Amino acid sequence: MMSSGTRNGWLPSRFPPDETAAQRLREWLEEEGGLDAVGIDLSGADLSHGAFWESWFTGAKLVNTKLVGADLYRSDTQGADFTGADLTRCSLIRVNMDNAILVNAVLDGAELVKASSCDVDASGASCRGTEFVDTFLINTNFRSADLRNAVFEENSFKVTLDEETRLEGASGTVFGPAVIIEGQTPRELSGDTLEQWIRSRGGNLRVLKPARSVT
Repeated sequence: MMSSGTRNGWLPSRFPPDETAAQRLREWLEEEGGLDAVGIDLSGADLSHGAFWESWFTGAKLVNTKLVGADLYRSDTQGADFTGADLTRCSLIRVNMDNAILVNAVLDGAELVKASSCDVDASGASCRGTEFVDTFLINTNFRSADLRNAVFEENSFKVTLDEETRLEGASGTVFGPAVIIEGQTPRELSGDTLEQWIRSRGGNLRVLKPARSVT
C-alpha cells in the first residue's frame, strides 16, 4: 500500500525551488500513474532513485537536476532541457528524448534501450559506460562528449563528433554515417573509413552496412 505523500516510501531528496513544480510533485506523490511535468521548471531538484514510469517531461526545464538511478521507462522528455543534469545510472528504456538538450549532462552508466535521441544537443555530455541499445541517434551532437567505455548495439549513429570527443574503450556495432569535425572542416564518414577513425581515437566500434531491401 502506498504511504501517504510518498511513492512506495520514496520522496525527493530536494524539491525544486520553483513552487509550481514543487506543488506538482507533492500532488503526484498522492496520486497514481505518471508525473505530468510538461513545461514546468524542475531545475535544481534531487529526484534520484524516483520511479517516473510513463511520465511527461515534455518541454520541462531540468537544469542541474539530479536523477541518479531514476527510472523513466516509456517517458516523454521531448524538448526538455537537461543542461548540467546528473542522470548517472538512469534507466531510459523506450524514452523519447528527441530535441532534448543534454549539454554537459552526466549519463555515466545510464541505459538507453530502444530510446529515441534525434536532434539532441549532447555536446560536452559524459556518457562513460553508457549503454546504447537499438537506440536512434540521429542528428545527435556529441562534440566534446565523453563516450569512453560506452557500449553500442545496432544503433543508428548519424551523430556529430569532433577532436574533443573521447572514444577510448567504446565498443559494439553502429550504423553510420557520422559527421566528423576536425579544425573547421566537417566531413561525413561511413563504413570502414568511420571505423578506422574511431579506432584511431581508441574505440572499437564496428560500422554495419544497412540491410538491402528485397524487391
